[in-house]
Amino acid sequence: MFITLIAVGRMQRGPEQDLVSTYQKRLPWRLDIHEIDIKKPAQTADERKAREAERILAAVPDGAVVVALDERGKHLSSRDLAKKFDGWSGQGFNSLAVIIGGADGLDESVRQRAELTLALGTLTWPHMLVRAMIAEQLYRVWSITAGHPYHRD
Repeated sequence: MFITLIAVGRMQRGPEQDLVSTYQKRLPWRLDIHEIDIKKPAQTADERKAREAERILAAVPDGAVVVALDERGKHLSSRDLAKKFDGWSGQGFNSLAVIIGGADGLDESVRQRAELTLALGTLTWPHMLVRAMIAEQLYRVWSITAGHPYHRD
């Protein structure tokens, strides 16, 4: 599986980056990170989200399954997420794009493009920590699908 993590904002060095790197190294699947950084300020949140959406959607690899993180998304267990991955793999998909929006959330065009809109619970998380959490979940999904003992129920 080839995974592209598309995230708005630039990650700085620190513990969150260390965690992302740790899971990138552990994960047998290829995990690339594509950062979206828009320097020109927008007048409104809707304008900012529309600009981000344009860049986000352009970064999605051709033929990739799209998973968008959104507070209004589905709440899945790690096992249920692994079943989704198995299903996509069984349908012949070998590329996945996981999208983390900016501080104002995702434009509707991104949510509509997604095959799965996923919530990480009802709490609000810092965007940089979400990257680490997603990297860990990707490793966990791999461990479940591979029968590796990392995940325990």
